[in-house]
Amino acid sequence: MLTVALPKGELLKNSIRLLQAVGLDFSAFLDSGTRQLQIPDASGQAKALLVRAQDVPVYVEYGQAQLGIVGYDVLREKQPQVAHLVDLQFGYCRMSVAVKASSPYKSPLDLPPHGRVASKYVNCAREYFQNLDLPIEIVPLYGSVELGPITGMSEAIVDLVSTGRTLRENGLIEIATLYESTARLIAHPLNYRLNTGNLSDLISKLRESALAKVY
Repeated sequence: MLTVALPKGELLKNSIRLLQAVGLDFSAFLDSGTRQLQIPDASGQAKALLVRAQDVPVYVEYGQAQLGIVGYDVLREKQPQVAHLVDLQFGYCRMSVAVKASSPYKSPLDLPPHGRVASKYVNCAREYFQNLDLPIEIVPLYGSVELGPITGMSEAIVDLVSTGRTLRENGLIEIATLYESTARLIAHPLNYRLNTGNLSDLISKLRESALAKVY
């Protein structure tokens, strides 16, 4: 039986709609009353796991799921050993450097050497500033990173931005974009190469549906 790892949160609804377009129905996950973390499709040919977005590539990499849907931001941060298959073209956001609007920093290069940058995306932030040849201390925070500059703990943050509303409401502005992120279809590399369970047909259908923007 094919197993698909689906992410909790913002990407779930469009992920389910995309799978429905190719004949796999996991809409029970959208029922606010359900606590199920694993459900089968009515056809009996597939099941889905509902997991934290950061865990999707883990389930795929370790072979507990043959396919997964996850944001590119997670793939960039974790660098899992999975096959990157399709840009699904939903869940757009960007990874940005942001500072207090009242600060003198107009560019990341204006940040002071050995200054602090708060982020839950520690690896991406570290790589970005290393490429700028700017020595920065990365402060790991996993909730409300906007408080870093507000409290003075950090000069800047590196975080995902969608509409920018949260930044604006907290007096922060973007000064650089590291990369843009959308939802991606990933697969277990060996299953993909061996075309286990005729994966290639399903992947082709998902690619066509993504291009048609069925969600």
